[in-house]
Amino acid sequence: MCIGVPGQICAIDGLQAKVDVSGIQRDVDLTLVGNTDENGQSRLGQWVLVHVGFAMSVINEEEALDTLAALQNMFDVEPDVGALLYGEEK
Repeated sequence: MCIGVPGQICAIDGLQAKVDVSGIQRDVDLTLVGNTDENGQSRLGQWVLVHVGFAMSVINEEEALDTLAALQNMFDVEPDVGALLYGEEK
């Protein structure tokens, strides 16, 4: 099973980005979604699903926040989920 973790793009350099996932900035490749949207606007500030260092798809903020809340609830009962949210077990 693959789990994509929502993150918000906070910096873009070519097809590389810094994405904030639960307060942790991660390096993410934007090759699969591009660094601009279909209107040519920068993806800066947009939400993406991140899996193994790649932005797999663009999602809206509501979906991102709902998914983060669900992952946090999972973390509350299964600490291993912390690696997805925080990059390490907490």
